[in-house]
Amino acid sequence: MRVSHSFPAISTVFDDPNLVSCAGLAPTMALAQRAGLADLVSSTLTLKAIGGVNAHLKVPALVAGMVAGADSIDDMDVLRHGGMGRLFTGIRAPSTLGTFLRTFTFGHVRQLDAVASRFLIALAKNAPLLPCADQGVYLDIDDTIKATHGYAKQGAAYGYSGVKGLNALLAIVSTPISAPVIVATRLRRGGTNSARGAARLVADALVTTKACGGTGLVTVRADSAYYGHDVIAAARGGGARFSITVRMNRTVVTAISAIEESAWVPIHYPNAIWDEDEQRLVSDAEVAEVAFTAFTSRRKADHISARLIVRRVRRLNPKSVPDGQGELFPDYRHHGVFTDSPLTMLEAEKTHRAHAIVEQAIADLKSGALAHLPLLILSRRVGRAADLHRCVVDGVLDVA
Repeated sequence: MRVSHSFPAISTVFDDPNLVSCAGLAPTMALAQRAGLADLVSSTLTLKAIGGVNAHLKVPALVAGMVAGADSIDDMDVLRHGGMGRLFTGIRAPSTLGTFLRTFTFGHVRQLDAVASRFLIALAKNAPLLPCADQGVYLDIDDTIKATHGYAKQGAAYGYSGVKGLNALLAIVSTPISAPVIVATRLRRGGTNSARGAARLVADALVTTKACGGTGLVTVRADSAYYGHDVIAAARGGGARFSITVRMNRTVVTAISAIEESAWVPIHYPNAIWDEDEQRLVSDAEVAEVAFTAFTSRRKADHISARLIVRRVRRLNPKSVPDGQGELFPDYRHHGVFTDSPLTMLEAEKTHRAHAIVEQAIADLKSGALAHLPLLILSRRVGRAADLHRCVVDGVLDVA
């Protein structure tokens, strides 16, 4: 039973001048300093507008605030509590940091994008960010909608999810034994097509990934929204393999229909549920593969030939069958993956399903520093894009 159902205080302040509320900031920002964050900002950003001075102090301050849990401009006041003045010199007020963000143009956002990628490369040399990257790396591409509220948000629109907001395109790199790390981002209008700009993002992310030590086999993974010639060509052009979920168009359906019944191989998923009534694993499925040439409607030079790996699962919907009537023939749901992976069929299919790791990174980002992204800058979309890059730096430091 709760003692009280009312809040004892409206706000709290950590005011001991000899202590800091976020002691973890000391080693985290020391690592950022060793990786040259402030120097990269000084040498790359060319802000000349009023309010844009001392970027080498303000960008690390924003990153530090996010590491400490800030997800809005007002929360940046956390850096002025307690003994923070002993950890940081020249701490700016939240209003000053907000003015700083408003000085960004699109060109400055691209400069900050360069800072983020170069900082990641330097950080990988100072911390085990991607262990075993020389043996195999996965680059996952996906986008997410960040909801906005009100009418003063530039670029806000209703996207594929039916939510009004902004669209963030992310490239996330990981190894089988490492946490996912965001290596590239783009902030777009809420109604933007998922694949817009994805090819350029893949090309940029592959350069950064290899510079971070990803010298082994790199595989680009994505869902069906990115099943297109440009994305796959960008992956191949960057020296990577690809594993992309296909759309069930007429060409794909024809290829699946040509697979012999004897070619299907059973596959058992981990943690499958056992159905006592049917005496079978609910998640049981079968996998087969067939040679496939994609994008045949384009000129011949753009045709891409690889493997089409298909997973089929029985449709079990007793509500569609009248009482007392048995099943006339088995019905399946098919899920295809277009890939040039050198792995065996079952391993390649299993590896592709691990693309779901991207959802973990997106959830961490949206529940952390990105929680109030639209509130950081009310009327300047480029400012929000700049904040997206700072959120990425924050997430990378947390992983390191």
